[in-house]
Amino acid sequence: MATKTEIKTKKAALIKSFGKSVQDTGSTEVQIAIITKRIEELNGHFKSFVKDHSSRRGLLKLVGQRRRLLNYLKSSDSSRYTKLINSLELRK
Repeated sequence: MATKTEIKTKKAALIKSFGKSVQDTGSTEVQIAIITKRIEELNGHFKSFVKDHSSRRGLLKLVGQRRRLLNYLKSSDSSRYTKLINSLELRK
């Protein structure tokens, strides 16, 4: 389990790489990157704890939220969408 400082540094790195500035936490790209990182961490959690159904529900909510944000980004600016998809390696 990661400590709070580790989580903050990982989140700050994501904001720095995908955001326009250090305080840019609300842009669509940053939100999608943070949610994607959280989904990856939860997938690792479920390899150890298969019967954790309450956390699995949270995972499904995160996947749905990321899907909605990706749909919004695709409809508003397709070039930013394709750049984000390639950098996060969401589509194979």
